Amino acid sequence: MAQGSPAHVLGISAFYHDSAACLVRDGEILAAASEERFTRRKGDASFPEHAVAWCLRHAGIELSDVDRVAFYDKPLLKFDRILETYLGIAPRGFPSFLKAGPLWIKDKLHTDRMIRTSLQWDGPVLYSEHHEAHAASAFLPSPFSEAAVLTMDGVGEWATASIGVGRDDDVEIRKELRWPDSLGLLYSAFTYYTGFKVNSGEYKVMGLAPYGEPRYVDRILTDLMDLRDDGSFRLNQAYFDYLGGLTMTSEAFHDLMGGPPRRPESDLTQRDMDLARSVQDVCEEVMVRMARTARRETGLPRLCLAGGVALNCVGNGRILREGIVDELWIQPAAGDAGGALGVALLAWAREVGGPRKGPAGQDRMQGAYLGPEFSPHDIRAALDGFDAVYQELPDDTLIPRVAAALADEQVVGWFQGRMEFGPRALGSRSILGDPRSPRMQQTMNLKIKFRESFRPFAPSVLRERAAEFFDLDVDSPYMLLVAPVREERRIAAPGADELFGIDRLSAPRSDIPAVTHVDHSARIQTVDAARNPRYHRLISAFADRTGCPLVVNTSFNVRGEPIVCSPADAYRCFMRTDMDVLVLGNHLLEKADQPPWREEDAWSDRFELD
Repeated sequence: MAQGSPAHVLGISAFYHDSAACLVRDGEILAAASEERFTRRKGDASFPEHAVAWCLRHAGIELSDVDRVAFYDKPLLKFDRILETYLGIAPRGFPSFLKAGPLWIKDKLHTDRMIRTSLQWDGPVLYSEHHEAHAASAFLPSPFSEAAVLTMDGVGEWATASIGVGRDDDVEIRKELRWPDSLGLLYSAFTYYTGFKVNSGEYKVMGLAPYGEPRYVDRILTDLMDLRDDGSFRLNQAYFDYLGGLTMTSEAFHDLMGGPPRRPESDLTQRDMDLARSVQDVCEEVMVRMARTARRETGLPRLCLAGGVALNCVGNGRILREGIVDELWIQPAAGDAGGALGVALLAWAREVGGPRKGPAGQDRMQGAYLGPEFSPHDIRAALDGFDAVYQELPDDTLIPRVAAALADEQVVGWFQGRMEFGPRALGSRSILGDPRSPRMQQTMNLKIKFRESFRPFAPSVLRERAAEFFDLDVDSPYMLLVAPVREERRIAAPGADELFGIDRLSAPRSDIPAVTHVDHSARIQTVDAARNPRYHRLISAFADRTGCPLVVNTSFNVRGEPIVCSPADAYRCFMRTDMDVLVLGNHLLEKADQPPWREEDAWSDRFELD
């Protein structure tokens, strides 16, 4: 690093799921993106070469301008845990070791060599422990100068959860829950058992839970786990198979719960809903107890969360409602992708030096709008490549027209500015609808997203009017808190109390039915003019027209695909679904005006980095 020149740290997460890269310049988060957005492979675990290349290009630098490369894991420690686990249960785990061992020896054990080879890098490579990277991602971008830190996920090297303290420019882990006792893996076991895909279907379990009853809670707490007052626990491994097997659950688990796992894509039963509700209730109880322990043992009134379990927005909402802490901040990229951001900030703080950057009292995530953006020229070039028909309109014409389309119950693809970092669409790569429509949830699920009808949608609401609709008196810019719809907004539908399970979906529950879940809750994004002025202006225009200051917001993708990154991705998704309108910057497209879609041309204008 030349005297007086800016210092750059490149953070990387890779090789397990959700690979990502993050670039920090002089302590400021400059760019961050997941590899899946470029390769279009959901959950892509490969080395994030495209994400790295984009981060460097966005910064206008070469790799030679980077001062440190940092990785979010310690592979040797992780391999030590895996090897010790297999030896501890030998010979039962030998078939699994035969499958996983060669991959570890070939790739993951030689992470240093892979980083250097992939990047052509001969400078320093730094490593943090997995939960240390999560803790750094939770505290260092937070608005707090001091806070307790709680991380929860499947497993890192040995830790599965941790409690620590963040002060000024560093974090310190003070307490850990260790393998094989894992809240993330308990939840994933039920994800697998109810027929969903581990590491991506956990959202579905959370969404399914309100349709069920907590009939299995006692069995979980009596047979599966020994839960203590401080939130620590032991899992009875006789009921699980993730130590050395090839599935999450054992035959003993199946016997205890009353049958084999649900076949993926088969019809959901009341039992599946009850299982989802039961593990969700247990998960929330563990999260609450851990949060109380973090508050008690650190003595600090503010709490930061990260790790995959911190994406459980229902549990987050309960921590807030129970008044365990005065203030709560959650890393929007709480899963493994966020480890790239955490380790980059940690390496900056510890190795390069300097205070945290950002406005006092505000978080440093810039609304999570840290990914690629595209110029009007880029948008026109992509659309012209598809022979698309579009209009380029000034804001004063465009925004009222989009608000009118929403008010007419049209579904709008909304592609603006920099892409979000993390799993939530926050008004940059979003699909929008009218929350007042009783048909909108099923229309968007079945005709736009091609996903299960039971899954709820989130509202994006003007921050200044959120309290009119929801029992929420704090900011929720990253859609990581669930709160109740206000009592006066609810509807007592005739016969609704007699409905059970998935039949409850058909009963309207409030005057904003498209974003009200069956338990009268909503996963809320508050929108303010400072973080996303364009989105705020659109919702304001919709409110002026309808009196309703919120819209349905779901991620701009279809089931099984990552959120769109480029204009070409957006156009393909638009044409393959029943979306009515697409807005790319100031470019507006009506579905009825477009040429017939030819699938053979689908990848003719794929976004490239070069």
